[in-house]
Amino acid sequence: MNLRDTYPPPLERAVLKEQKALDGHMKAFIAASPFLCLATSSASGADVTPRGDRPGFVHVLDDHTLLVPDWPGNNRLDSLGNVVANPAVGLLFFVPGVLETLRVNGRAAISTDDALLAQWDVGGKRPRSVLRVTVAEAYMHCGKALIRSRLWDPSTQVERSALPSYGQMLKDQTRLPASAEELQQSLEDGYKNRLY
Repeated sequence: MNLRDTYPPPLERAVLKEQKALDGHMKAFIAASPFLCLATSSASGADVTPRGDRPGFVHVLDDHTLLVPDWPGNNRLDSLGNVVANPAVGLLFFVPGVLETLRVNGRAAISTDDALLAQWDVGGKRPRSVLRVTVAEAYMHCGKALIRSRLWDPSTQVERSALPSYGQMLKDQTRLPASAEELQQSLEDGYKNRLY
């Protein structure tokens, strides 16, 4: 299949905007971003995972290097395991209320260096590891997808009660002996007491 038989050539600006290093605009975007999606892959498949914290939680070490903390999660290690197998990664940064996103592609390595971990000390708690991303390409992405999705439009927010609780979903999917209510309580306790 030749995709160019279906799609026209890219716009000149779409080609020219790609940078091999982070510029001032990108650094400012990262500093304002509280959320990103991290894409990884290995021979067993691809994975994408959310990463989030206060704006600026991703540190820009220099024009070619980003540091992403790995705060407590589910300990499946899907993304980190993929990085060990294949260091190629993609990051998509979001800033609430901003239609455009920032795409960064590069290679990652996992570090447990105490000096790096200390940069994210929150009440004596530190991430278990830091993902050190060497930037290969970076560029701003237009807002068409966010406009179509109306992602930042408050009128499109779904009432939480429109879906089953996460505890109920887990109960149905895992058949764990705990009740949906007990699972939900455990999750809410984690949200309240184990974010870091």
